[in-house]
This record gives sequence, C-alpha cells and structure tokens, in this order.
Amino acid sequence: MTARVLWLTKGLGLGGAERLLTLTAARIDRSRFAVEVAYLLPWKDAFVRELEEAGVPTVCLGSRDGADRRWPLRLRRLLRDRDYAIVHTHSPVPAAAARMLVRAPTRLLHTEHNMWDRYRRPTYLANALTYPRNQAVIAVSDGVAASIHRPRWVLGRYPPVETLLYGVEPASAPRGHQARLAARRELGIDEAVPVIGNVANLTPKKDHAGLLAAFDVVRRRVPEAELLLVGSGPLEADLKAEVRDRELDGSVRFLGSRDDVPALLPALDVFVLSSRYEGLPISLLEAMAAEVACVTTRVGGIPEAITDGVDGRLVGPGDPSALAAALVEVLSDAERRAELASMGRERVVAGFSIDRAVERTQELYTQVLAPPDGLP
Repeated sequence: MTARVLWLTKGLGLGGAERLLTLTAARIDRSRFAVEVAYLLPWKDAFVRELEEAGVPTVCLGSRDGADRRWPLRLRRLLRDRDYAIVHTHSPVPAAAARMLVRAPTRLLHTEHNMWDRYRRPTYLANALTYPRNQAVIAVSDGVAASIHRPRWVLGRYPPVETLLYGVEPASAPRGHQARLAARRELGIDEAVPVIGNVANLTPKKDHAGLLAAFDVVRRRVPEAELLLVGSGPLEADLKAEVRDRELDGSVRFLGSRDDVPALLPALDVFVLSSRYEGLPISLLEAMAAEVACVTTRVGGIPEAITDGVDGRLVGPGDPSALAAALVEVLSDAERRAELASMGRERVVAGFSIDRAVERTQELYTQVLAPPDGLP
C-alpha cells in the first residue's frame, strides 16, 4: 500500500534545502510513497515547476501580499482533507505549526538544516517546545545534530537525532575543459582570467561584506582576478555600494539568482564561501562535484565535507585576511589547485550520495509507520 507523505517547508526558492527536495523527489519510490509538497512563501517558487514535472504536486499555503497569517488554517485544512501517513517538515516555523495540528495516526519526521543557536528567539522557542512530537529527526551534519538540545523547561523527551549526509549527483556534474569553455562563453569571460565564484543568498549569515574585503586584498596580489556572486537577497544594494566604494566595479559581477548553477561552476578557478554559519551547503558539494577547488569558512557541517589542505582550504569565519591569503594561495598555484579540486570531487563521490540519503530516508519512513512492538 502506498503511503501518502507531505513535505512541508517555508519556501521553494533557489536554496540548498530546496534543492535537496528536488533531488529526493526524482528518486523517491513512488510505489511506496506518494509525496506532495506544501510551502508558505509564494514568491519563493523557483523549484515548483521542477517538482511538478517530477510528479510531485505542490500547494502554496501563503498569499502574495506576505501579510496573510492564515496559512496555519490552510495547513489544518490540508492535513484534515488529505489524510497523510507522514508529515516530513524541513523548516522550523511550519514544523512547529504542523506538530500542533497533526493528529494520530499521522507520523511526524523532521529534517534539521540549520544550527539551533542561529534561530531567532520566537522561532527557537516554538521549535523547542514542539520537538517532542517528532517520531524521528534527521540532521544534515554532525554540527547541526550537536546544536539540537532540549531545554530544561520543555516537557517530553526529544527523539534521537540521526545525521544523514545528503548529497548531489557527481556523475552528472558538468566538469572538465569543455564544460569550462562552455561556462565561460555563457558568462563572457576569457579563458585565461582567474575567476573566483560564490553561490549564496545575499544575507548577513553569508558575510559577503567579509568576502568583498578579502577580494579587495586578492586584487592587489592578482590584479586580473574577477569575483562572481550568484544569488539575490536583501543586502544586494548595500553590497553593490560597497563594491563601488572599494572601486571593484570592473572586477565583481552580481549574476542574480540562477537556475543553471551546476553548468556555470566549471567556469570557476576557485569556489568560495565566507559564511559565518551553515548547516551543510549544497552549493559547496556541487562545486566539489564539478571538480572546482574550494576555499570556505570552518563553520557548521563544512569540516565534515572538507579537510583543510587535503580536499579544500578552510579558514575561520569573520577573518577576511585569512580568507584572502587562502584565495591567493590557491589562485597562484595551478598544480595545487588541480590537486585540491580532484580530491574534493573524490570526497563527494565517496561520502555524499543523494541515492544513499534517499534510501535511508525511505527506511526511516518505513520505521515510523511500523506499529509498536506487540501490535498487529
């Protein structure tokens, strides 16, 4: 018998957690699980078409004006009408609502994508109070798992947390010389130009200001270098102003949100993340799969993907000088850069398989649906 499963998340925009949903949707066993997706933010809908083309229906619970607070009522109606066997949540705010609304025999499973100490206070409180209602919890990295803790004032036991390293599709990742030429043609970049690239929403946690400070130093050492910023967000105007103030206008390009990131990654000599905190960024795994050397900050689950000096470079967060030094080091040594890129791809192939992650997720679905011992 096919079990009906609802994936519940905040949005379906161009983000890492959302990308995981599309990768999982393409691999879920439809003979066992009929998956649907509900999300809150109608303006974050970039992956709706891809999900529906994969046979996964989607429904938006929010409204375009952004001020509508009736989405919990729509969620309650959806839960009542659709009779889900499992609600699998992927974001703390809708997850807390679902935990209050779901009734037996529907089972609750949650994937934690972020560090708990980074949630805003109301989000943290709602998440912590309702967490005992989960039957199972997945964390996307050991760092995320370690951040989950039950406050003393919360009644009820938290379920055990299992780290599940999600992944990408290394076999299909564009890479190599021809992919590099094609990506650079698309971007209008000469083959000889040293290119650093970042893929991240333009938000405070990604610390693009620190990245621009580091790139300012890099330009003094490698004057022909360019920096590509892929993503959009509330800090875009401020960051563009900083680029002008640093006189980097001709060297930094804002590419906006792109749905062709895997095809663009081979254009890079170095992929960089300057984040102050992370769960485990999918953009990093995609860059490693594309065989691009990576320089990133030592935060969250990133050290579980990269060993400093072996398959990438790690520096402390909030340290533009260290970030600049690592970028110059990798940019200036083609042989070393190629070695880091090759080892990074090997690491992703060996340890970050989306197929293994999906299979384990399905095993957890089966486990939470199984009747307690001694019952039929």
